[in-house]
Amino acid sequence: MKDLLNYILENIVEGKFSVEEEDQDGFIIYKVTAPADEIGKIIGKGGKTINALKNILKIRAIKENKKIDIQIAEPDLS
Repeated sequence: MKDLLNYILENIVEGKFSVEEEDQDGFIIYKVTAPADEIGKIIGKGGKTINALKNILKIRAIKENKKIDIQIAEPDLS
């Protein structure tokens, strides 16, 4: 699933981004870190893009009997 998310984001985000996968009791959380000016592209107008991403991954997760979530963050520059 991480490969699928990376593939989609490569076609949306210009520049560097990262996806970290965290497993918490069978619940997989994908943490997407991207530059501040690119986060709007990932979220989309009214959250439509991020919701579509979540729906695509949830379809795949159901096939694998897993639960997922996507979280978006700006990189820590400190």
